[in-house]
Amino acid sequence: MTKVITRAVILTGAILAGSVAVDSAAPTTAPATVNTSSVRKMRQVTVPSGTVLRLRLTRGFGSDSRLEAPVSGTLVSPVVVDGRTVLRQGSVASGYVAEATRPGKVKGRGRVAVRFNRITPAGFDDRYTMQTRSWVAVAPATKKKDAITIGAPAAGGAVVGGIIGGKKGAGIGALAGGGAGTAVVLSTRGKDVHIGPGTTLAIRLVAPLTVSVPE
Repeated sequence: MTKVITRAVILTGAILAGSVAVDSAAPTTAPATVNTSSVRKMRQVTVPSGTVLRLRLTRGFGSDSRLEAPVSGTLVSPVVVDGRTVLRQGSVASGYVAEATRPGKVKGRGRVAVRFNRITPAGFDDRYTMQTRSWVAVAPATKKKDAITIGAPAAGGAVVGGIIGGKKGAGIGALAGGGAGTAVVLSTRGKDVHIGPGTTLAIRLVAPLTVSVPE
């Protein structure tokens, strides 16, 4: 009986010794190290309200554009606050057509307004919401051209009226001619206004814009 117990104790000791040997032989995993030098430290800088962003259009628009059609442009010159560049040249701004009015046949001129409401700083993926004043363009007046269009037929009518029946006929001819000219103007729509790609716009912030920049 004593021999059996002794053998059991020896066997158990051998198993424990083997387990310790296996555990001590197992490789240990070194803790992961983080390269803190590659992590960018960022700080927030606020661009004040009233700052003007000079944007070069990459997508044009006009008075015949649909409402809320997308518009976009890139920053022509960097925005600097207290000597620190906050928005680099090439930052992308995007927005939409806020108003588009076709010219009428009787009165009114082509008019279009756009508003930029987002900007992505060059070199970063972050996109920031911004508030800007609408940029508006109106087609040039055509009153002088309209007057010429009306006046030419009126003159022709006066000549024809004079041939028909003296001063009275000339008066009737002038009215008839003028009426014809007016019809031409009223049936012709005025000019639209178009702003093409490559045009530089001055867009003014109406609220502060806070951006994260590297320290």
